Order: sequence, then C-alpha cells, then structure tokens
Amino acid sequence: MTEKIEQRICIKFCFNLEKTCTETIQMLQKAFGDDCMGKTQIKEWFKRFKNGRTFVASDPRSGRPSTGKTSDNVECVRAAIEQNRCLTTRELEDDLGIPKSTVHRILTEDLGMTRVCAKFIPKLLSEQQKSLRLEIAQDNLEMINSDENFLKKVITGDELWVYGYDPETKQQSLQWKHASSPRPKKSTSKSEQNQVDVDCFFR
Repeated sequence: MTEKIEQRICIKFCFNLEKTCTETIQMLQKAFGDDCMGKTQIKEWFKRFKNGRTFVASDPRSGRPSTGKTSDNVECVRAAIEQNRCLTTRELEDDLGIPKSTVHRILTEDLGMTRVCAKFIPKLLSEQQKSLRLEIAQDNLEMINSDENFLKKVITGDELWVYGYDPETKQQSLQWKHASSPRPKKSTSKSEQNQVDVDCFFR
C-alpha cells in the first residue's frame, strides 16, 4: 500500500493555518482530484492533528504487515464496515493497511456484502409524524364505525409536497449491505420538507 504522506502533510499544513476540516477537504479535492484521500480519512487525520499529533507517518506496527485474506483481516474489515457502511475500499485500504483487492474480496466473498445506493423515497417520517398519522387514522375509523353515512360527507383532497435540494449524489449514497439486510432509504431531501395539506372537508 502506498501511504499518502504528501496529503497528510497538506492536512497538517491546513490545520496549522486554522482552516476548518470542511475547507481542508475542499482544498485537497481540488489539488489532488481523483487521487484525493477519502473524506473519512481526511477527517480522521485532521482530528489526530487537532488532538496534538505531530507526525504524519502511520503508527508503527509490530511484525511484518499481513496483506492476505487472513481471519484477522476479515475481522478488521468486518468491524470497520459495521461502524460505517459508507466506507469505500480505498478508505478501508488507508485505514487498515490492506490492499483494495483483498478488502473487496473480504467484503464480497467472506462477508457476503454488496454495495448499493440508497432507495429513493418521497419522504421519511419521524416517529412523531408516524404517531400523529396513526392517531388521525384511528379517529377516522371510530367516526366511520359510529356513523354509516360518514364517508358520504367527506370531500377527498390531495396534498402538495415542496422539496428542498439535496446535493448528495447517487454515488455518495452508496453503502455496503448483506443480502438479507433491507436496502437503505434516502428521502427526497435531507432538509425539512414543507407540506401544504389539503385536508378533508365536510359538507
């Protein structure tokens, strides 16, 4: 594995100039393009320098580094991906010191995982919103049971949803999942969705 010492030096340089982590990521992406370290790795090194670290080399490891598909490497990859399923093979390579090809084989062959993008759905409801909808549905059901002509008094309507802009791309939403795991979901917008409801009107 080729360590990105040059980029670590740049991260330290930006930190010393009192740049924020976001500004540092943007500067490195502009300077190194496709060869830039992953965001997760940049944040990790920025945090290390913030906590007082002064050297850019990797921490020394005892013995000869193992790059094969050993049981220890499988467990290391498993632990890392359980903490953050959005990690790429390149970021895992930087974090664990295991070649990308080996990381990919461990993820797909040993852990039985595939990388998928989040399922696009109109909106994600909070627990409070779900409870409110359940309460309204129960109230309507009670009114229907108590008045057989209830539905004849209702004028149905529709609702209009106004969505905010979500800058996250399909590629950025990719994450690893097991075959038996549900597909991750992604709302139309991460920002708060403004709803204009046309409620039911009674004659």
